[in-house]
Amino acid sequence: MGGKGTRARIVEAAMELFWLKGFNSTSIADLLSRSQVNSGSLYYFFPGKQDVLLAVLEAYRDGIGPMLLEPAWAGVDDPINRLFALLDSYRRAIVTTDCEYGCPIGSLALELHEPDPAVRALIAANFDAWIGAVANTLGDAAHRFPPGTDLRAIAELALNVMEGGVMQARTYRDVAYFDRSVAQLRSCLDALMQQERAA
Repeated sequence: MGGKGTRARIVEAAMELFWLKGFNSTSIADLLSRSQVNSGSLYYFFPGKQDVLLAVLEAYRDGIGPMLLEPAWAGVDDPINRLFALLDSYRRAIVTTDCEYGCPIGSLALELHEPDPAVRALIAANFDAWIGAVANTLGDAAHRFPPGTDLRAIAELALNVMEGGVMQARTYRDVAYFDRSVAQLRSCLDALMQQERAA
């Protein structure tokens, strides 16, 4: 973290801590220790912990391309395969953490039962960015689906499959729960594409 600015170090530390411990269990002392900044610097950039949370959610929203999509989609040209490559990136996270992985945004959404409007809006913006990216890539395969297929609804379903699959894999400590959900999504898409081919 040496070359990063102070604000960036605080946000990076908060991203790690909120993911590992949750927002409510992360203290200001934790943030100071992990970021290696003093309290004056932290309060200069962030008057309160809620302000740090907003910055974290903005960082996830703005970083969806470089942090998530670009690594998952590298070398994958087919739009349908891109969706499943993205889901596979979550599977790898589940497996490499021995099923302890939790989606950072999904975890915050579940933890913060009644977030204030600014926090809720940024959580929604993160979900919207994910859904929008998937819907856009599915749009490149729109001709493979029956006319009028709601590609955004499919992208929303894919998000629900991912979040629910991650949550169940974490709960049961078994990636098979994630795999079965993804397999059902693939079956649904295959059925839609078969319907279009038959027509």
